[in-house]
Amino acid sequence: MSFDGCWKIRIPTPLGDQEVLLDINHKDGRLSGTATQGDETVPFLSPTVTGDRILWSQCITKPMKMQIKFELFRDEDTLSGKAKPGFFPGISVSGSRVA
Repeated sequence: MSFDGCWKIRIPTPLGDQEVLLDINHKDGRLSGTATQGDETVPFLSPTVTGDRILWSQCITKPMKMQIKFELFRDEDTLSGKAKPGFFPGISVSGSRVA
């Protein structure tokens, strides 16, 4: 089973939990993805998959401009791992496949 598809993850923040929709796909041997939160959609930067682990970073502008690095692990239709937002400490992330 691959990471391809739509996933909804929850990221706890000081401003409350943020729900983010991930759209991940492989096409012609190339991995790509986007993350949508509210009205902002951003592309994955340098995504890589090794086994059941996916890594990428993304730049957001809301609620503040920063780069977030993700390391998530897939177990069937669930994701868990860490997000490292800018200079803030890493936080636990969890989610599941929605399509």
